[in-house]
Amino acid sequence: MNVRRKKVWVTSPLMYLMAVAMLVMAVASYPYSRVMFMVEMTAAGLCALAVTVSGVIYRQNAAAAVRSASKVLSAEQEAALREFPLPVAIVAPAGDLVWVNRAFQETLGALRPALGESVLRYIYPKTFRQVMEERGTAVSYGGREYTVYGARTEHGYVLYFVDDTYFKGIAKEYKERRPVVCLAVFDNRDEMSRDSGGGEESRMTAEVESVLREWVTEELGGFMRRLSNGRFLFITDDAHIEEAKQKRFRVLDKVREIKNHSKTMSATVSVGVGRGAATIAESERWARQALDMALGRGGDQVAVMRGGDTYEFFGGLSKGVEKRDKVRTRVIAATLTDHVAASDRVFIMGHANSDLDAVGAAVGMWAAIRKGLDKQAHIVINRGSTLAGSLVDMVEESYQGEEVFIGPGDALPLVTERSMLIVVDTHSVGYVESREVLDKARRVVVIDHHRMMVTHIKNALIFYHEPYASSASEMVTELVQYIRSSAIDRVDAQALLAGISLDTKNFVLRTGVRTFEASAYLRRRGADTVMVKKLFSNSLDSYKRKAQLVSGAEIHKGCAIATTNWEFDDMRVAAAQAADELLSIQGVKASFALYKVGGDVSISARSLGDVNVQLILEEFGGGGHFTMAGAQLKNVSMGEARRQLIHALDTKLEETTIN
Repeated sequence: MNVRRKKVWVTSPLMYLMAVAMLVMAVASYPYSRVMFMVEMTAAGLCALAVTVSGVIYRQNAAAAVRSASKVLSAEQEAALREFPLPVAIVAPAGDLVWVNRAFQETLGALRPALGESVLRYIYPKTFRQVMEERGTAVSYGGREYTVYGARTEHGYVLYFVDDTYFKGIAKEYKERRPVVCLAVFDNRDEMSRDSGGGEESRMTAEVESVLREWVTEELGGFMRRLSNGRFLFITDDAHIEEAKQKRFRVLDKVREIKNHSKTMSATVSVGVGRGAATIAESERWARQALDMALGRGGDQVAVMRGGDTYEFFGGLSKGVEKRDKVRTRVIAATLTDHVAASDRVFIMGHANSDLDAVGAAVGMWAAIRKGLDKQAHIVINRGSTLAGSLVDMVEESYQGEEVFIGPGDALPLVTERSMLIVVDTHSVGYVESREVLDKARRVVVIDHHRMMVTHIKNALIFYHEPYASSASEMVTELVQYIRSSAIDRVDAQALLAGISLDTKNFVLRTGVRTFEASAYLRRRGADTVMVKKLFSNSLDSYKRKAQLVSGAEIHKGCAIATTNWEFDDMRVAAAQAADELLSIQGVKASFALYKVGGDVSISARSLGDVNVQLILEEFGGGGHFTMAGAQLKNVSMGEARRQLIHALDTKLEETTIN
């Protein structure tokens, strides 16, 4: 849209001069070439014709504009509006200014004459149509702020420009100076000081507090108070939070420079910000929710909550530190036992397209409840879409007298007010196996290890969430030992061990002391590692598809990208395995396998810890872990999905990479 269109009476003389110049050049070329003479004469004639026609059209438009102005305003009205204190302009149907009053000329038209100009010059980037449809349109011109009101008459349009620069400045200042409450916590304080003396713990806490206090007072212009050892509250304003946001909250990097006495671990903090609340009390409540979200996503990050349901995340580059204390696990197990005893029936459900970890964790919970607590229990599963069919078959063969697995349609009529639903290996409302079963269940327990998502299940009786755990199967294994250790037999132990093996890539990624302790317990309960290995067996066709995916991959900024338009029943398994295989290529920091699912494109992402693939796939509404994540793009082609992924890598890779 050309808002700098010149007036016709300025450009017309130039066009006439150009036509005359072309005519002179044509006459001059006659002695040398008659062909050239004819060509130039024709061009000159056409140019002269165009100028003449445009001049006629302009004169008609100008006459119509003048008639419109005269019809819109009578002589008395014109005299009154000319001295009107607000800028007023009359606009012809073509969008040209045909009349302006004195106030308009002295303010908006002070730099150059306004008559004949397009109205878009004064309302850009808003359109003339927006001004006429809205009841007051905010525009900026000449360093001033206006609200434009439009009125339509029979022969044209009248625009009133209200200069409200002062009031908008007051509103902007009020918004920028609105108090914002923030909560911060030294989230790995216990882990850093575990092997240190009391003096070392005090030193690290004091250094973290010093960095935070300097940041709050000097950069945020606020004040900070220590609530307890490792927990802080500070208050600033919205403008300073916006500045810190533009700097990506670099205080996280400064805190990370603090090391323990052995220089093996860096300090990390998590910050929750309640921004845009109507009151300070509401801002503090939002800050607490944002801090819980930051900790649930692994810590070492800032979560900004705005509007009560919108989050922004910054940081999150640390892999997280394993929590060795099992006190919380024991408390959760005791509470869960009480809730199971108060239920008439228990349903256990994983995520859609359930894998070995989801099914393995569900089998472990089923064994603890059915055999350990003697309560009726069922695992809700969609057999047509599960990726753990071999494990389901093994469990059903072992428990032929029990109805271990039931479909969502069969489970729904059995759910009562006293029934309890245990959701494992997911905490997102949109990823559960059956949304209908979740909505009907009034008593819900969540057991998950994925980093917290905004769409998490709310109002759960128990929300057992450990982003530091390797898998949901590891978490269930620890719970079972406190519920009824003897309830787990050989088949249950193999199911749980298969889940741990899947999510740790055979004990390579995200393994900690508790991972091996859980695996040792399962081995004592009879888990056969050879049988677990057989659960991972693939068909020859699946192996070929994986190999073709790997062979067709390309490298972009150290990331391997493999795409395929094939659609097979085990495509998800082949894609995930291809993503794992691509990490073995030298120089590859992360891998992405894209495959078709109906009209959608799914992405399976992996890394060895150098890149946080979860943050990258959150751009597409996905989630997962630091080293393993997934996402689904709705109604896009494979080419478009690949372009979006490359764009995300170009914009997010640097800030999600650990240097």
